[in-house]
Amino acid sequence: MTHPLIPQILELAAPIAQRLNLELAGVVYQTNKNPPILRVDIRNLNGDTSLEDCEGMSRALEERLDATELIANAYVLEISSPGLSRQLTTERDFITFKGFSVLVKTQTPFKKKKEWQGRLQGRDETNIYLNQKGRPIAIPREAIAEVELWDKEEG
Repeated sequence: MTHPLIPQILELAAPIAQRLNLELAGVVYQTNKNPPILRVDIRNLNGDTSLEDCEGMSRALEERLDATELIANAYVLEISSPGLSRQLTTERDFITFKGFSVLVKTQTPFKKKKEWQGRLQGRDETNIYLNQKGRPIAIPREAIAEVELWDKEEG
């Protein structure tokens, strides 16, 4: 479930990322940690995401978050690159990795299963589409907890 502050954090972070020529790849606020962790994944639009990209985003976003006092208590801000072995979240991810093997995890069982593996065919407003050994599968987006690239050797 998405934390209620995520939309406001995105609203603050998006212009900063744009100014630094970065793309927001994901935001997670883990309140079950002590102190809570705000993780922001960024991607450099012109090449590999560098440590300097992460540092620049961290400084600018931390300054902005502190100024707005959006998060009242202590927290840890983590800025990182999503890498290739992580979750697919943006429209760009779903286009880029079409045809790749993915693992789809659902929040509750869908057709009696919580994990689906197959080749990503795409997504629309209502479903994520997989090809599972030649069989098409449509999984409702509202049921999905996460979609990640899946390495057959690991799984």
